[in-house]
Amino acid sequence: MIYLDSAATTLQKPPEVFRAVACAMHRATTPGRGGHRAAQLAAELAFRCREQACQLFGMNDPEQVVFTMNATHALNLAIHSVVRPGDTVIVSGFEHNAVTRPLAALDGVTVRVAQGALFQPRTLLCQMERLLEQGAQAVVCTHVSNVFGYILPMDEIARLCRRAGVPLIVDASQSAGCVPVDMSRWQAAFVAMPGHKGLYGPQGTGLLLCGGPTRPLLFGGTGSHSRESTMPDFLPDRLEAGTHNIPGIAGLLAGLRFVQRVGVERIGAHEQRLIRLMVRRLERIPGVQVFAAPEDSGLQSGVLSLRLRARECEQVAEELGRLGFAVRAGMHCAPAAHRTAGTLDTGTVRLSVSAFTTEQEVLAACRALARMAEK
Repeated sequence: MIYLDSAATTLQKPPEVFRAVACAMHRATTPGRGGHRAAQLAAELAFRCREQACQLFGMNDPEQVVFTMNATHALNLAIHSVVRPGDTVIVSGFEHNAVTRPLAALDGVTVRVAQGALFQPRTLLCQMERLLEQGAQAVVCTHVSNVFGYILPMDEIARLCRRAGVPLIVDASQSAGCVPVDMSRWQAAFVAMPGHKGLYGPQGTGLLLCGGPTRPLLFGGTGSHSRESTMPDFLPDRLEAGTHNIPGIAGLLAGLRFVQRVGVERIGAHEQRLIRLMVRRLERIPGVQVFAAPEDSGLQSGVLSLRLRARECEQVAEELGRLGFAVRAGMHCAPAAHRTAGTLDTGTVRLSVSAFTTEQEVLAACRALARMAEK
């Protein structure tokens, strides 16, 4: 199988990730639940993972790194901490359902969309600035579109939010590990990310980087302040009720170390080179519509969406699957992005790469799509 669905989950992991998970399964239990060696090892693994995240994402305090089940869990925690019923919240036109649905579930919240065409950051920034001038209590924005790989101008968005005094929540689901994420530069209230994508950790892991006040969603045991009936008032315990996924955290630590060792910029450059190669090949094929940023614009990550004008996207993905290519078709859980790009009626076929994807693999996919377009 040629795997081109890393925007959903990276399948190929560094070997040390598998070894770390297996070792933790055999040797570690849960931090804060005993003074024995197995509990101490679990606490050490958790702290090292928080420290590694701090190094990679521009933070100073490991206790501000909270473990979550995934990015959706992290985003729900962030939104619940910042947004109140009746608030006005600004989002981009490229948000995932992990942002739009938690906001829709809050009573009386007004969501205003800073519209901007695909790969047109100046328009988006003008709209964001205009909406901030009208007043808002929060901005929630994706860093990279999971559908189109569009890298939004987060440095500028963060600057606008700071100037307006509005807290910023960043969805780094598609950027963490392949596009620089810097909490100290953005001064965001929260940055949410999964462990199982560009950080090469196991499924069921995620991180919430905290820069502002927090409110828990889950209530229960933390191994600290056990006599009290309320959750602790300090991080990370305040947001980490219940038993930790220590095997997952151990694997995530190994994934973070891999990303740190190889380098975010190097991984991102590799992915972008593969996408540009695909774009150049696919744009020559009659009947193939490719959603690509301008050459050398730096606006697109390792994600590419396309359509075959004579074929339904789900049919294309199914046929590619029969040929041994793993891709994804449809809405990708982000109808807002499709609405913005004009693909809501059809969806797209999405091909996404990782640090382990090769040039030969993407060229093979291009040849398969060329044959399909000729039918």
